[in-house]
Amino acid sequence: MALTALDPNTALIVIDLQNGIVAYPTVHPIGEIVKRARSLADAFRRHGQPVVLVNVAGGAPGRTERPRNSEPFPAGWTDLISEINQQPSDVVVTKRTWGAFASTDLESQLKARSVTQVVIVGVATGTGVEATARQAYEHGFNVTLAIDAMTDMRPEAHDYSIAQVFPRLGETGTTQEIIDLLEKRSA
Repeated sequence: MALTALDPNTALIVIDLQNGIVAYPTVHPIGEIVKRARSLADAFRRHGQPVVLVNVAGGAPGRTERPRNSEPFPAGWTDLISEINQQPSDVVVTKRTWGAFASTDLESQLKARSVTQVVIVGVATGTGVEATARQAYEHGFNVTLAIDAMTDMRPEAHDYSIAQVFPRLGETGTTQEIIDLLEKRSA
């Protein structure tokens, strides 16, 4: 589905743009992803729309086939990157699962602001971004995904999420298309 509209109360959710994550090699250059996420954050702030900055500081419990690192994160690993220009008005959510809604107060924070739609960007497309999009959809939010403002460490995961999963959860568009809708709405 093509990008059609933004609701009057739409929040931007920026997933895992933090020191430890942006250091990983990604499919698309992380600098471009950060630049686009920052452009969206600036536009949302300029138009008085909520910006949610999410970091990850742990993992969900349970057995997995792939071993997980159980060591504590190095100092500064969970810190949000300065390039995102965190503002006092931003909502900050620390998650310990892939999705930003599970075991956090994100849903109540958005509902308190009468948010009905979310735009999601960040890293990694096939885990944190997709899990958050799924959870937002399940909570009844309209979901938009800025597909040029996200990346993954695995090309197959990135491509599958964009082509197969996201069209079933909401609408997809580019950073510029979303900014244009914000500007048009305010005109």
